[in-house]
Amino acid sequence: MRSLTALTLVSGAIQASAVDQQAKCLGLQKSLHLENTTILNVAYIAAPTNVSTPGSCQSTAVVTAAPLCRVQFVINTTATSAVHAEAWLPDTWFGRMLGLGNGGLGGCIDYSNLDYGAGLHFAAISSDNGHDGNSGSVFLHHPEVINDFAFRAVHVEAVIGKQMILAYYGKPAAKSYYLGCSTGGRQGTQAALKFPDDFDGIVAGSPATDFNHLSLWQAFMSHFVGAPTSPSAPSPKFLPASLWPVVSAEILRQCDGLDGVVDGIITEPDECLFRPEAIQCTAGSTTNCLTPIQVESVKNVFTPLFGIDGQLVYPRYSPGAEADPNMSQLFGGEVFSITLDWGRFTILNDSTATLANLSIQDVPFWDSINPGGIATFNGDLSAFLNRGGKFLTYHGRRDPIISSTNSKRVYDLISHTLSLPTLDSFYRLFLIPGMGHCSGGIGAPSFGQSGGLNAVNDSAHNILLAMVDWVEGGVAPETIIGSGTGGATRTHCRYPMRSVFNGTVFVCQD
Repeated sequence: MRSLTALTLVSGAIQASAVDQQAKCLGLQKSLHLENTTILNVAYIAAPTNVSTPGSCQSTAVVTAAPLCRVQFVINTTATSAVHAEAWLPDTWFGRMLGLGNGGLGGCIDYSNLDYGAGLHFAAISSDNGHDGNSGSVFLHHPEVINDFAFRAVHVEAVIGKQMILAYYGKPAAKSYYLGCSTGGRQGTQAALKFPDDFDGIVAGSPATDFNHLSLWQAFMSHFVGAPTSPSAPSPKFLPASLWPVVSAEILRQCDGLDGVVDGIITEPDECLFRPEAIQCTAGSTTNCLTPIQVESVKNVFTPLFGIDGQLVYPRYSPGAEADPNMSQLFGGEVFSITLDWGRFTILNDSTATLANLSIQDVPFWDSINPGGIATFNGDLSAFLNRGGKFLTYHGRRDPIISSTNSKRVYDLISHTLSLPTLDSFYRLFLIPGMGHCSGGIGAPSFGQSGGLNAVNDSAHNILLAMVDWVEGGVAPETIIGSGTGGATRTHCRYPMRSVFNGTVFVCQD
């Protein structure tokens, strides 16, 4: 374990006087000439402050990582598409670049992680992924905008970011890293597949890989509970918000103790064979129980999704994840908004589509469209492996949006494709009991993965710094230590190791 201070010795920090840095920064407005790129604005931020931001996602951003040079620019990717981006270039630079990803249908610059990365003395780069805002309407009849979203934005972010770093600091970045979650996790995976030279180390959380099947699965989750449904005349399949805690309590009753301790956390949801029949209403009972139709709804939710030929489309919803507040995005009575937009504006090219009649018969059609090669379900990471790239991914086992079981499936796909019984030499997956989507939840879900959330400045507790250790020091993370409320900590295990309670604490075993 090494602290960030020790890690600075790997590449050496660059630091000049504030006056020199300000002059150099402001000079970029006229001196920086990069291919297909226009510098929109340059500002030197001398002290922590709030800054205004362009676009519809947010109006201001917090800057704690000052002093730094903020560069706003646009990259014209084709005649009909462009990526807006920002670089935050700290005065004290440790020779590293950090590219950042997006979320959802992703048209928002990640200001939180720009500040986080710059605060750790990375030159941090983030883009709007080729469009402004989170609506999918921009994709309608705009295939190049889809291409930016599907694979190109992070690539040009890396290419132009490296050129900008060279121009500003007078030396190239010694190493380049990537940090993203959800859509950002998929983007990181896509970068390793399509552009293996862009990043030396990739940290990809809760990745939205196998994207077409994930989108369909999310819609089916909504359909299984009757969506779209009306509050005035709810579908008999629908479970009101008051019933889900009843389901969660029964899941814990049946499965909480499987890991050896009753603590409200299901360590391995794939071992939970939940029987909702246990809370089916009996004669004379009508409250805090499920009707037979609702029992079938819940059984469908916790069953893998299979296609017309019996092939697996997507793993089941993880028992325990239904207790996360964000579960309402799938089970609140409407078709999941991201799937609805993706289906309307990229698959069907029909802005009026509701997906109300979506069926398993539609899976082959969605697969055949695959806009921009969005699927990101390919196990051939041989080029990334051969050039020495390192990949860390993590996934909350209580993720209410993306099944954490899919990350195990991706690991196994890569292992099978590369004919490697273990991927430990370059790819490690950490499954995080109790954690929700990307962060939050219960237990110990914070380990430096995003925006400085309870970030600890050492590689044993911080997955980004663990990646730096791995790339620059050859020290691969055996475990990662998470923290939670009240000083709680837990050692998280890399797959396929198991988290086992030894009577006192959880330990990792083969």
